[in-house]
Amino acid sequence: MSATPRRAVVAATIGNALEWFDLIIYAFFATAIAKTFFPNPDATLSLLIALGTFGVSFFVRPLGGIVLGAYADRAGRKAALMVGMVMMMVGTTLMALTPSAAQIGIAAPILIVLARLLQGFSAGGEFASATVFLAEQSAERRAFYSSWQFATQGLAMVLGSVSGLLITNLLPPPDVAAWGWRIPFLFGMLIGPVALYIRRNVPETAEFEAAPTLKNPLIETARHQKRSIAIAIGLVILCTVSIYMMLYLPTYSETALGLEPGAGFLGTLAGSTALFVLTPLFGHIADRIGRIPVALTAAVALVVVPVPLFAALIATPSATLLIATQAMIGLLVAAYLGALGALMTDLFPTASRSTGISLSYNISVLAFGGMAPLVITSLIARTGWLGIPSYYLAMAAVVSLIAILVAHRRGLR
Repeated sequence: MSATPRRAVVAATIGNALEWFDLIIYAFFATAIAKTFFPNPDATLSLLIALGTFGVSFFVRPLGGIVLGAYADRAGRKAALMVGMVMMMVGTTLMALTPSAAQIGIAAPILIVLARLLQGFSAGGEFASATVFLAEQSAERRAFYSSWQFATQGLAMVLGSVSGLLITNLLPPPDVAAWGWRIPFLFGMLIGPVALYIRRNVPETAEFEAAPTLKNPLIETARHQKRSIAIAIGLVILCTVSIYMMLYLPTYSETALGLEPGAGFLGTLAGSTALFVLTPLFGHIADRIGRIPVALTAAVALVVVPVPLFAALIATPSATLLIATQAMIGLLVAAYLGALGALMTDLFPTASRSTGISLSYNISVLAFGGMAPLVITSLIARTGWLGIPSYYLAMAAVVSLIAILVAHRRGLR
């Protein structure tokens, strides 16, 4: 990878990594955040409120996707990345510095909800702008470059897992609950200005500059790209469910399986390491043999594998089995994500590409991904059935498998 594409990869992915780092830390420390900002005598209700706040940002993602996606198609991918970065920095700062409900009362949960809304709005446009920016670095290596957008999600999960392990092992539980969970958010707050500086100093993509500029990309996309949007929504379902499932497993392992918090962090560390290391490799393979064969194989495996994996874990809960489960899921998800960015990019013309991907991605995340932890936790609490996560993931794989086949019929390779 030469210097210019390398700078482009860093510029595009550093914001994505920060966004996912914040999401992961929130998910990992959901119990402590619940006690800090949403205290309630019923611990389960407190956790559900915290998870609901985690999910509330996904309701503004489509709005962020519409606004920033259209802005990226009019003003450029780089301009949209800059705006999204500023909003993300404000949200992270609020998460890091907002006093507890015991200190400032109702203002605390209001500020946390505001932080999640800001992060959701910025994230709504971040995914498409960064993915398209990467994919447009090279038409011949589209899968490889766009795969780095997903690989950095794995990197963020690695950093989040390491942070969680260090904090939970070095600090006593009362300190973790009182202030230790804030440390990673403070780290993220400091990274923001660095990311902003890097993004300001990269050039716009040649593909965007050579394409005509649409007066209203949103209207054009809604009129002429309905089928592509529907296919892309189907493709993203497996992506978003699998990622948020991996984020949720530390909470699941602690609350449903009774394992120590450290086991959940180690499991996510194994899965996210596989995601970070292997996603670009599968992106390279997808450029060589085709995106459809790679994505199809991974989707079929994710239909078949999760149910027996979880059945074994539930029958004999242990840190070893949890790590093995996360590592296997991480491997299969890496294969799917290696091809996904290029598949989505090729569905849309350059002039409305960011808008189309923003709409489809954020609709899918809102409907199937962001609320997954809340839905699964609620269903387990009501039914007592611990195998729900595996069936949720397998059903998502079935839907995406159908979308892959439809995309293939439309000529994608």
